[in-house]
Amino acid sequence: MREIVVCGEALVDVVQQKQTPEAVIDGTLAPLQPVLGGGPFNVAITLGRLGSAVSLLSAISTDTYGDAIIRALQAAGVGTALLQRRSEPTSLALATIADDGSARYSFYVEGTADRNVDDPGTLPPTVRAVTFGTLSLVLEPGASVYEDLMRRCHDEERLVVLDPNIRSAVIADADAYRERFRRWMPFVDVLKLSDEDAAWLGRGPGGSTVGDWLADGVAAVITTAGSAGITVTTADEEVTVPARGVEVADTIGAGDSVLGGLVHQLDRLGALSPSSVRSLRINQWREVAEFAAQVAAITVSRPGADPPWAGELRND
Repeated sequence: MREIVVCGEALVDVVQQKQTPEAVIDGTLAPLQPVLGGGPFNVAITLGRLGSAVSLLSAISTDTYGDAIIRALQAAGVGTALLQRRSEPTSLALATIADDGSARYSFYVEGTADRNVDDPGTLPPTVRAVTFGTLSLVLEPGASVYEDLMRRCHDEERLVVLDPNIRSAVIADADAYRERFRRWMPFVDVLKLSDEDAAWLGRGPGGSTVGDWLADGVAAVITTAGSAGITVTTADEEVTVPARGVEVADTIGAGDSVLGGLVHQLDRLGALSPSSVRSLRINQWREVAEFAAQVAAITVSRPGADPPWAGELRND
C-alpha cells in the first residue's frame, strides 16, 4: 500500500459574500460564510476525493469547528489516525473575494491548536510521500516540528513535496523566511508554487529563483500562473500546459487542488519516491500537469474550496 501524508493546518475560512449595491451605499457589511479550509486540509480533501490513500497530520481543536474538520476529512476518505486533538481554538482566515474571483486573506492564529502540533515520531513504513506548506511552516512552535519532519522524511527516502503557499501577512521577517526557505531545498523533491510566490521569494538579499532551487537538488518545480496555465521545470526540460477555460466562481483552494491533483497523478504513475520522480520523462510531467489543470478547473468553477471527486473527471 502506498500512503500519502499531508502535513499542516486545517482551519475555518470566513468568506465575505458579495456586497450588494445597497450595502455599498449605506455601509452595511456583507454577510460572512464560514467554510472549512487551510491549504493542507484542502490538499488532503482533494487527494481523498480523487482516491489516493491519504492521511492528514495536524493538531485539531476540540471545539465545534474541530469536530466539523474531522467529519469532513472522514467523509472525503482522509485518514485521521495522525491527528492530535488540542483544547486551543481553531484558526480563522477572513477571505475577501474580489470581482475577478481572487481571494485575499487576513488570519487570526494566535494561541490556536494547529500551530502547537507535537512531533509525531517516525511515520509508518507505508507512507511513501509527505507534503508540507502554507501557514504550518511559518508559525512556531509547529513550524520547527514540521521542518524537522521534512528533513527526516528526506533521509528516509520518502518523496517530499512542498507548496510554500506564501501568506506574507503572517511572515514577520520576510528576508529570514526566504533564507529559511532556501535551506529547505536540499530536502525537497517536488516544489509547487504560484508565479506570485516565486516572485515574492525572489526579492531581497535572501531571494532565490527556479534555477537556484533546481541547483539545490529539487527534481521538479511546478509553477502555476492562473489562466496562463501550469509549468513544470526540471534540470533538463520544461513544459507548460494551458489552464482549462471555465467560468470562475472564486479561486479559493485553486492552488491546493493543483497540488492534490499533481500528487494523485504521481501516485497513479507509481512515482511516489525520489528516484521515480527524477526518472519521469517530460511527456509524463505533461500528463501530470494536465491532470492537475483539470482538477483545478472544476474547483474554481464553484464557490469555495470544493475539489472534484474522481467520478467528475474526464478520462481524456
